[in-house]
Amino acid sequence: MASFIERILRTGEKRSLKRLRQYADAVNLVEEDFKALTDAELRAETDSFKTQIADGVKLDALLPEAFGAVREAAARTVGLRHFDVQLMGGAALHEGMIAEMKTGEGKTLVATAPAYLNALSGESVHIVTVNDYLAEYQSELMGRIFRFLGMNTGVISSGLPPSQRKAQYDADITYGTNNEFGFDYLRDNMVMSKDDMVQRGHGFAIVDEIDSILIDEARTPLIISGPAQGDVSGWYSQFASLAPRLKIDIDYEIDEKKRTVSVLEHGIDKVEDWLGIENLYESANTPLIGHLNNAIRAKELFLRGREYEIIDGEVRIIDEHTGRMLPGRRLSDGLHQAIEAKEKVKVNAENQTLASVTLQNYFRKYNKLSGMTGTAETEAAEFMSTYELGVVPIPTHREVQRHDQQDLVYKHEKAKFAAVVEDVVERHKAGQPVLIGTTSVEKSEYVSKLLAKEGVKHEVLNAKNYAREAAIIAEAGRLGSVTVATNMAGRGTDIILGGNAEFAAVAEMNRRGLDPEEHAEEYENVWTEVFAQAQEDTKQEREAVKESGGLYVLGTERHESRRIDNQLRGRSGRQGDPGESRFYLSMTDDLLRLFNAGMAQRVMGMSNYPDDMPLEAKMVSKAIERAQGTVEERNTQQRKDVLKYDQVMNSQREAIYADRRQILEGEDLQTQIEEFIEGSISDIVDDAFQVGNDEEVDGDQLWHNLKGLYPVSLTQEDIEQELGSLSSVKPADLKRELISDAKVLYGLREEELGEDLLRNVERRVLLESLGQKWQEHLYEMDYLREGVGLRAMAQRDPLVEYQREGHTMFQSMMQAVREDTVYKMFHAKVRKPELKVGSNMPGVAADFSQIANFGNQKQQPLQYSGPSASSPGATTTQTRAADGQKVTQPQKSRAERKADDREARKAAKKARKNS
Repeated sequence: MASFIERILRTGEKRSLKRLRQYADAVNLVEEDFKALTDAELRAETDSFKTQIADGVKLDALLPEAFGAVREAAARTVGLRHFDVQLMGGAALHEGMIAEMKTGEGKTLVATAPAYLNALSGESVHIVTVNDYLAEYQSELMGRIFRFLGMNTGVISSGLPPSQRKAQYDADITYGTNNEFGFDYLRDNMVMSKDDMVQRGHGFAIVDEIDSILIDEARTPLIISGPAQGDVSGWYSQFASLAPRLKIDIDYEIDEKKRTVSVLEHGIDKVEDWLGIENLYESANTPLIGHLNNAIRAKELFLRGREYEIIDGEVRIIDEHTGRMLPGRRLSDGLHQAIEAKEKVKVNAENQTLASVTLQNYFRKYNKLSGMTGTAETEAAEFMSTYELGVVPIPTHREVQRHDQQDLVYKHEKAKFAAVVEDVVERHKAGQPVLIGTTSVEKSEYVSKLLAKEGVKHEVLNAKNYAREAAIIAEAGRLGSVTVATNMAGRGTDIILGGNAEFAAVAEMNRRGLDPEEHAEEYENVWTEVFAQAQEDTKQEREAVKESGGLYVLGTERHESRRIDNQLRGRSGRQGDPGESRFYLSMTDDLLRLFNAGMAQRVMGMSNYPDDMPLEAKMVSKAIERAQGTVEERNTQQRKDVLKYDQVMNSQREAIYADRRQILEGEDLQTQIEEFIEGSISDIVDDAFQVGNDEEVDGDQLWHNLKGLYPVSLTQEDIEQELGSLSSVKPADLKRELISDAKVLYGLREEELGEDLLRNVERRVLLESLGQKWQEHLYEMDYLREGVGLRAMAQRDPLVEYQREGHTMFQSMMQAVREDTVYKMFHAKVRKPELKVGSNMPGVAADFSQIANFGNQKQQPLQYSGPSASSPGATTTQTRAADGQKVTQPQKSRAERKADDREARKAAKKARKNS
């Protein structure tokens, strides 16, 4: 089926390439015209393009001229002229497609033309990279082109303070990582003021290495979390000490394919005995089961150097696809704490989800999405079904000269690595640069030790020394260099034979203390000289490396996905350079051991076959392909499942975020608050009248609940005098009286505070209630998601159950928001601002910013006096401080509250008579 879909998707490739070629030809026709322009005239083209767009000219019509301007600007600033295939790739990006371009084809330069063209419209343009270094490096280097044309660039990095992020997003073109863009989107929907939002919309995104970001990383949603209530760190340490005492296949079983654990009866008996409890599966002990499972998973499935590393006493997750560290990323459901306890580092508090979004749903927010990669065709069907993105392979500028050798497969890992070292030593002596690809930090360090024994000088690139990634890769193509790397060297990097002249030139500019923003004119004058010298320095060595055979890529293990293997191979043979690649495998590698165990066992059983002799049988190659296909299908299904469940949350998320935006943009909420009052009172009355035929309405409970919502001025006696006894009154008549009473009291509230101040309080209170109840809802949805899968045992579709219950829970949450907002609006204590001397602004709005500062981090918290809407009769007041923590505030005495209520009732009765 997959191959049939792939054939369908390929039918339009020739047509697309023909159209893209026509765009490139059109740019070539105007090239001489742009060459004839002075720098000032070329820069003035930007204003001309913007004027034409304002007059209604479409971006497509401007493409040849805009691309021509960028090509000429690139030649004058960074010394690079776009090849025709790079123009074709840029046109594909502008059309909202994925341009599949081989490594070394200059994808960084490709992005400049479509980014410039789309930025002319004034919409946001985001260029997404795989790490902070590339974002900063590309923003600095390619930013020279944009600045020359009168545009500015911004860059979003993980260490950038919030106060500076908005300025970076306000730039014409902004570089950053997928995580930073996604987290800023979530944070923007948690702020209390529009001024604190940093992003300015989602116009056009160009995603570099799009398959890594939108396929590989899409199984893990982006989550902003905060400390959950309660501290159970003691349990983590206790179970971390118990787990090593349990034996695999005796006390528990492990499924490495599914990465799950199953505790056996024998193990349960041991744990119950050690903990001194009778039944681990009693409801009161339910949390202990999770602790036990996590402790075993941390012991068996999460290994230091593979899934995580310890840096400065902190457990840091390693990205399984790129080998890079993921700062700030924590595993959920207590698993991260279990690993911390295992490693005997500080166990941080469990977190509760405050906001989350999948990468799929975040990037589908963009009006236009596009991307670049060297390996996308194997996932073309998923790109189309999930993102509606077509893939178009762009021809290479020069024919690929790399020679991909047949895999060599050994019976055992020891023999495999011995052959790897022998091969590397031989090539190193000949001066050929070698890149050795490994699948984990542990394996990279093992290979490093073997090479050190042979006296081979080399560099190691893994999650432990990720800070030197750029410097190591810049030298990886030099004569005689040997680089041992995890998948970090397979994404977003360009290994240039003889050394990277661009990197050397940027490093020299930094050494001289020249900043492209602060010293723009001097920077431009010096750059040409520095870059030319760097090119000259690397030219001679480049020829020597070519003579040695070019870069040799040696893979020590097949990856789960064919794409990752192709990415590693793609480091060699850029832009027609010579190169070679080969994979060394063993039958004990995880891929074959887990997903083609039968084949591995047959080969291992061949006792007469020498351990140090490689297998080159077709049956082995096919077994590897089948194993990779199995894993790819599993991963695809996982991504589909993540997206299906997040679709339920996404509709709710969009509704909540849309409400927040309307509030932040200053929408008048008076009518909405009045509707909240009506709805909340109606809900309370309806609940009171939903009793059995033989039961009477409990008037005392009804009034208790009403007073938990607002300070009711009517008494039961008032209602009985007006409408008759509660047993005979119609609910609609009672609602009418109570709603009238509440609105009169709310009118008095407005007279007390003033219209302007009350409107601002309404915005503040509603934002606060939405935020609080949404976070509580996320917690409940997480809990529902964890357990809903078990319903399949009862022949019920877990997804349908999740949708149904999620909808019910969302409706309950919105009802809680209404009641919470009404309660707070009646009970919030707000100090009136004092008029400044000499102020000519009348009323309470004159100095409002000084007493409330809504949306500001230094804002004063609102205080709420009176019984809580969620817990009637409460004797403490909840105050939400600026940092989101709850603290208790003393309330008025009971006598004072009664006096306040009497005054409110008198005023309400007087107001009703007057009306």
